[in-house]
Amino acid sequence: MDLPTRPDVEALAADLRLGIDEEDLDFYTAAAAGLLGSWAIVDELYQHEVAPTAPDRKWSEPTENPLGAWYVTTDLRTTPTGPLAGKRVAIKDNVAVAGVPMMNGSETVRGFVPSTDATVVSRLLDAGATIAGKSVCEDLCFSGASHTAKNGPIRNPWDTDRTAGGSSSGSGALVAAGEVDLAIGGDQGGSIRIPAAFCGVVGHKPTFGLVPYTGAFPIEQTIDHLGPIAPTVADAAALLAVIAGPDGKDPRQPAGLTVEDYVSAVTSLGRGLRIGVVTEGFEQANSDAGVNATVRRAVEQLTAADHTAEEVSIPWHKHGQALWDVISVEGATWQMIDGNAYGLNWKGAYDPDLMAYYGQRWRENPAAFSETVKLVALGGTHALRNGYAASYGKARNLEPLLAAAYDTALDTYDVLVMPTLPITASLIPAADASAEEIVTRALDMVTNTAPFDVTGHPACTIPAGLSDGLPVGLMVIGKKFEDAAVLRAAHAFEHTLGTLTAPTRK
Repeated sequence: MDLPTRPDVEALAADLRLGIDEEDLDFYTAAAAGLLGSWAIVDELYQHEVAPTAPDRKWSEPTENPLGAWYVTTDLRTTPTGPLAGKRVAIKDNVAVAGVPMMNGSETVRGFVPSTDATVVSRLLDAGATIAGKSVCEDLCFSGASHTAKNGPIRNPWDTDRTAGGSSSGSGALVAAGEVDLAIGGDQGGSIRIPAAFCGVVGHKPTFGLVPYTGAFPIEQTIDHLGPIAPTVADAAALLAVIAGPDGKDPRQPAGLTVEDYVSAVTSLGRGLRIGVVTEGFEQANSDAGVNATVRRAVEQLTAADHTAEEVSIPWHKHGQALWDVISVEGATWQMIDGNAYGLNWKGAYDPDLMAYYGQRWRENPAAFSETVKLVALGGTHALRNGYAASYGKARNLEPLLAAAYDTALDTYDVLVMPTLPITASLIPAADASAEEIVTRALDMVTNTAPFDVTGHPACTIPAGLSDGLPVGLMVIGKKFEDAAVLRAAHAFEHTLGTLTAPTRK
């Protein structure tokens, strides 16, 4: 970093309106130069003591990519044994695989190569899994549909003219198409559950903090999640068992965090379950009648299989997206954009190389952002400049009330259920689509999923059936850190409802 000159300090003082007298500029210039000398010391210490070096790993551009779901392909493994031995896993391309390019769907990240594996990647390799490659995700992960990635759209295996869902778009499509056994997804507004539901597979958003986010490109610390996308609930449980647990590097994880036996849990159901069917989940403004009918039929099948289902009203559910809007937009503007993804003021593992790379790249060409990220930047900057983040504080202070509304219902019922999404997979916008269509299609499905990113409750989507030939998801919600109970219920429901197979599945 170059030290500031007197003209630099004078210009900065004027820009910041600090009211520094001209006779004091020499002092401030010298004082700033002395202070900033510590930056050079930190840089030298970092390089000498802790800076990682990327391993030499082979990767390649995909030769066959009919769904547009692969970013790069690999064949990485470190041990032939372990609970996931022989399983091919796709890694969402916002998650670092050392020595392999990471784009995060965005021109602002294209060309970056991480030096350190994300914790979940290290755990997968230690468990015998094969990392088959990086799956395309949406531009900076801010889309619930699959048309904002700069590589091009990701196509749904059920109908290649339709969205695969986002932002873990490639992960959902690859699992549904049978190109991989398992995949890692990320979820800030539904981005594990949305592609899983649209593609007819299983997606589990763990309790907030259960799976370390270390090594994944952040959006907003309080809503960042990683979790499994899989063909069945048992497969999702097996993947969660490997990636869950503390790593000592992620302050999102609570002290004393313990991990349950998720694999055994899915087979240990001893009685029928009490199901709370959340009325408001069927009453979104864009709720599709075919989706609602499919989920209602699924609930009828569950009651015929000795489970008990009752309607329960949770009015706070309809406020969930408003809280999410404020938190995700102001929080992402502060952290993901102005804070160069990682932001500041938290103790944990940072990626300084990524911060510097992305921070410089987006400022060189902010126009490269997707339409959805541009909306976040506009709305978030306006709100922060005029409201001084007070609305963010209000939304975070309202979160306990939203969480308590679900918890109160969960005191009566084992799990809550509702449609994962109010709609089935929509058509991918044309290449010349308007900004209005691009943004609307990207965010019109998150009303049921986003509230649980705010509260942190575990939520798992499983196939409920088909509506007009397209998959419909049923979302199962449980108490925090009772992911085993959610998976157990989802597995029992899956036993009754069955699984879906995409017509193009390998």
